[in-house]
Amino acid sequence: MQETLPIRSEERDNALHREGQQQQIVQKLDLEGYLQRFGHFFSRPKAVAIEGDIYQHHRYIKALESIVFPSPPELPVLESSLARLRKQALLSLDELYAFVQIIQYFNRLKTLSLPEPLSGWIHGIEVHDEIKDILGYFTDEGEINPSREPELLDINRALQQNKHAVKDALYKLTHTAALTDFLIDTQVHLHNGEETLLVRGGFNQVIKATVVGRSSGGFFYIVPGQISALRSQAETLQSRKEEIVWRYCKQFSELFHRWERFLQYIDREYDRFDHYQARVQFAKAYDYVFVLPSREKDMVLEAFAHPAIKDPIPVNIRLDKGIMLITGVNAGGKTMLLKSILSAAYMSKYLLPFRCNAAKTKIGKYKNIEAIIDDPQSVKNDISTFAGRMLAFSRLFREKDALIGVDEIELGTDADEAAALFKVLLEELRRRGNTFVVTTHHKRLASLMAADDEVALIAALYDEERRLPTYTFLQGSIGKSYAFETAERYGISPLVVERAKAFYGEDKERLGELIEKSTALERDMRQKILALEAQEQKLQKKQKHLERLEEQMQEEQRKVLTTLENRYNAATKRAQQALKTKESADGRRLLNEAYRHKQKVKKAPKTVPVALQVGDMVKYRSHRGELLSLKANEATIMVDGLKMRVPLTTLKKSTEIAVKKKPKLPKMATSVEKSGASMSIKLLGMFGDEAIEKVDKFLSDALVNGLSEVEIIHGTGSGILAKLVTEYLREHPKIQKFYRVPGNLGVTIVEL
Repeated sequence: MQETLPIRSEERDNALHREGQQQQIVQKLDLEGYLQRFGHFFSRPKAVAIEGDIYQHHRYIKALESIVFPSPPELPVLESSLARLRKQALLSLDELYAFVQIIQYFNRLKTLSLPEPLSGWIHGIEVHDEIKDILGYFTDEGEINPSREPELLDINRALQQNKHAVKDALYKLTHTAALTDFLIDTQVHLHNGEETLLVRGGFNQVIKATVVGRSSGGFFYIVPGQISALRSQAETLQSRKEEIVWRYCKQFSELFHRWERFLQYIDREYDRFDHYQARVQFAKAYDYVFVLPSREKDMVLEAFAHPAIKDPIPVNIRLDKGIMLITGVNAGGKTMLLKSILSAAYMSKYLLPFRCNAAKTKIGKYKNIEAIIDDPQSVKNDISTFAGRMLAFSRLFREKDALIGVDEIELGTDADEAAALFKVLLEELRRRGNTFVVTTHHKRLASLMAADDEVALIAALYDEERRLPTYTFLQGSIGKSYAFETAERYGISPLVVERAKAFYGEDKERLGELIEKSTALERDMRQKILALEAQEQKLQKKQKHLERLEEQMQEEQRKVLTTLENRYNAATKRAQQALKTKESADGRRLLNEAYRHKQKVKKAPKTVPVALQVGDMVKYRSHRGELLSLKANEATIMVDGLKMRVPLTTLKKSTEIAVKKKPKLPKMATSVEKSGASMSIKLLGMFGDEAIEKVDKFLSDALVNGLSEVEIIHGTGSGILAKLVTEYLREHPKIQKFYRVPGNLGVTIVEL
């Protein structure tokens, strides 16, 4: 019990520190009024942040938005009550009733038709029967229910009767003839909590009373003797009532002490629900929407309105770089844009609703939000503006993955030195995963940063015809400050402004314009380069697609040629067989048919040979391998450890990098049945092309001899021969069916 208190004290100190930091950022972002309005929807005071998984909380909030639910009762913070309960202290009736109200409210929620995940959560809060029994001892006003205590019922009746007796006695006294001459009026005056009569001096001649005070006119406030007796009676009754209430408080406190863990749990769950309902009610009251932080750091604001501005111009901006540099006209909304971006991130981080186009708005997820906005100069702390800025930047090196806003970054020192210093500082802090939104009038700093692809330039626009800022922004540009125009707009004499312009000089004005134009041209050039690179990538994709189509067409052509060759060979075999038997019209017809197939083969377009070298990676049909040697119109290739001799025209150069391997080749052993009509063929140890050639001749002989079923023995091994044989058999026009022998995958049965 004693070990728990220091831990809770440390947690409370950390919470207070975090709350102090939150208050600072809220003040800097002008969100105090917004959060005050939001706080009115809580049933009891609490911090804005919700502990836990924000994405899980968002699911509960969306579910709660879809139903109508009763408003929770207004309750006190019960942290001190729980601490005292752990020490077995006696709680007051109000404290006990606060816990009762929490339990009663959850019971009311259980009667509603709740969607998931609300239903599982609320119905999962189970209350023990001992605590349920206590609920019936309280009235709706938080008093002990008289129906549960007969003595208390009698006391309440007696107190009511006493009250009526006092009222009747006072009424009679104000209308007594003997007292009429001494009464100032016939009203009953409440003086220091007591009901009294206001009389003149000499009243004691006609009535016994106690003087309790004097009026400004010199008159007396008196309590008649019979009223004092009734009051004494009421005090006795009230004392008895308090004894009974004390007895119940003691009984309930002892019970609650045993269930302190449960009460702590349900108090925490009530706070959690209070967070949800306050956000839902707040969003409905002001027509706000929720935007859940995304997993990325990009930010897109569409029709965003800062809650501190009464009639805001909607903000439409995109932050997809590590640094956003905002330049442009004075009093043109640069600082408000900075605050809008940081405010949107803050509200989204803590699941607070705001006004925007939720469908198009996207807000990144940041571990922390920092704002360097105010002038840190302080006589008390003996620190200058620039020194204060450096101190603030030194603290930023502790931050990672934070969103940081810096207003008027150039304050307090030489412009050229500051430009170089802040450029390096921003780049170094960006490498730590931090994202910056910076406002500046430094054209030097803007021009230095503009060359960085991770810097987004934003310009606040100025209407030169109306001589007013537009409070709108242009991305990808450096803005002009319009200091002279702004000074004149805020009351500086035009003559003074003209003299300042003359002193400033046209050369600096032109230099500023040149910097803006050169920066704009550089950014345009970068965008054009990016566009050309994107177009080049598209063309490369199209080229690869066309190459794949070419390969597919060549493969289809090869298959057609193979089919025609097979038909020619089969027709030739049948013709020769017929001629061996006898010279007949059938023989001549078969020879003519074979000749027609041969002509089709001759008419097929020839593939242009590819210039290849030994060592190249090549593609043969659906296989890829390495070119080992070249000889006349043939080539030897290595495919998956198997050497193959293939026609040079069937090869195509592959873009893959050759990987040298030294496979162990098995000794070749070719064995083909000598019979002209063999029933089986063995391919063990053959090259791939040699094996296919043997299979082609073997099947042709089998067809000529009228065999209906043959056997090809290719073995299992690495599976290359089996794959080549299977591909060949699928394309053969005369094969009806083929399959592997069950139990022996090294043999394929072919039905002709």
